[in-house]
Amino acid sequence: VQLQASGGGFVQAGDSLRLSCAASGRISSSYYMGWFRQAPGKERKFVAAIRSSGQDTYYADSVNGRFTISRDNAKNTVYLQMNSLEPEDTAVYYCAIRPRDSNFFLRQSYAYHYWGRGTQVTVSS
Repeated sequence: VQLQASGGGFVQAGDSLRLSCAASGRISSSYYMGWFRQAPGKERKFVAAIRSSGQDTYYADSVNGRFTISRDNAKNTVYLQMNSLEPEDTAVYYCAIRPRDSNFFLRQSYAYHYWGRGTQVTVSS
């Protein structure tokens, strides 16, 4: 399984960005796709996740109400719409797949088996 993230960039506070992550290879029919982010010198943190059905979504408190995760199963692609960006959102954003239909430990990076390379998001004040 390979994941390719894109859409990062340099923006001003208050702006929006949309990240995309396309998955290829043999993927279980039931799985979660998630986004994590890692700021310089800090640990990787959960941002959002979505179930394969698209009906269940989960967000970190810090982004809830500003970010929206969605997916297009026909394209094996997950999106992260990021609005009202803040300088604190600056990080490398990674997409990942949890190839199990279980929400246990969904906010933990060790629950995900496949990772993309990441895309840089920089928000200037």
